[in-house]
Amino acid sequence: MNDINIHSPDLDGENLTVFMGFPGSGLVGSITLSHIVDVLEFTHIGNITSKFFPPMAMMVNGVINAPVRIYRKDSYVMVISDVPIHPMICYEISNSLLDWIEPFSIKEVVIIAGIVTNEVEKRVFGVAGDSQSLERIKDFAVILPMGSITGIAGSLLVECKVNGISSFGLLGETVNNPDPRAAASVIKILNQIYGFDLDVEPLMDQATEIEAALQQMAEQVEQAEQTPVKKEQLPMYG
Repeated sequence: MNDINIHSPDLDGENLTVFMGFPGSGLVGSITLSHIVDVLEFTHIGNITSKFFPPMAMMVNGVINAPVRIYRKDSYVMVISDVPIHPMICYEISNSLLDWIEPFSIKEVVIIAGIVTNEVEKRVFGVAGDSQSLERIKDFAVILPMGSITGIAGSLLVECKVNGISSFGLLGETVNNPDPRAAASVIKILNQIYGFDLDVEPLMDQATEIEAALQQMAEQVEQAEQTPVKKEQLPMYG
C-alpha cells in the first residue's frame, strides 16, 4: 500500500489548468476553491487518501467524503483539502501531486493560499515560478518583491519550479480566522484571468456572519473577564 493514494481517472484533454487549495491562513485556499466548485458545478472525479492525513471523514447531508478531493469541469481541475498538511509531510504530498499530473497535458498549476499581514485591505499578492507566469498575474496582483512562502503552498510552488511546470500563486491578505473576504478578493482576480464571472456576494455575506459571531465571542470574553468572582466564605476549623 502506498503512503499517498490518488484515486482519479486520467486527466484527458489538452492544456489543463490545475488549481490547488489547502487549509492555511484564513482558510483562503479551501474557501476560494470550494466556492468555485459549488457555483460552477464541478464534477467530483476523485479522492486522495494517505496514512499521513488525520483519521477523519467529511460528511455533507449524511454522505461521506474524503477530506482531500479532486474536481473537474472542462479544462479546469481543482484539488481541495479540508485537512491541514503538516510541515513534515509537505514534500511527500507535493511530490505525489506533481507525479500524478506529470503524464498529462498541463498548461499551468495555480496555488491559492492566504498570507497574514498587519493590514486589513484584503489585497492579493502574487508569485510565479517563471517570468511568463509572472506576466499573467502582474496586472492583477501585488507582486511580492522578497520573502518566503511556507507550508504546502511553498512546497508545491517549488516542486512546480524544479519540474519545469508553469505555475503561480495567489495569496489573499488575511487574518488567522476563516476569511471569506480574502477568498472573495482572490476570486475577483480569477474572474479577470479566467473569465469565471463568479458572484462574490455570498462570500461577503458569510464574512459578515463570521465577523458578527467573532465579535459576539469577544464581547462575551470581555464581559466574563470584567465580572467579579464571588469568593465563598468557607468555614474555618481548628
